[in-house]
Amino acid sequence: MARRSIAMLLACAAATAPLADANAADTHKGEGARSCFYSKDISSWSEVDSRTVNLRVSLHDYYQLKLLTDCPDVNWTQAIGLESRGRDWICSGADVTLIIPHPQSGPPRCPASEMRKLSREEVAALPARQKP
Repeated sequence: MARRSIAMLLACAAATAPLADANAADTHKGEGARSCFYSKDISSWSEVDSRTVNLRVSLHDYYQLKLLTDCPDVNWTQAIGLESRGRDWICSGADVTLIIPHPQSGPPRCPASEMRKLSREEVAALPARQKP
């Protein structure tokens, strides 16, 4: 099924982001600036290939994660986890690692290298199986 829910969301940071992080994220929302999202706002995901994952954040935002290497089992798993580095705000690929639960061998960790917000046009052009 193309739509998958985030069944496991891992975060290294505290449950609430510091005020400084919230203010920093707001500054990234301007035209041409990086776009950030709160890790707990991820509602679903879909794989594009073994190195690319699309995320749905809140109701209307979509992001694409590019992974450093192939991530085993990303094409069949029903759940993923995201581990943020040091804070709950995710503003770049360097801020997050994708984790695939695997009951027998432990979860593979797949660090991201890039992250970008998809435009409305890009989201509309996604094949149904790639749209979270």
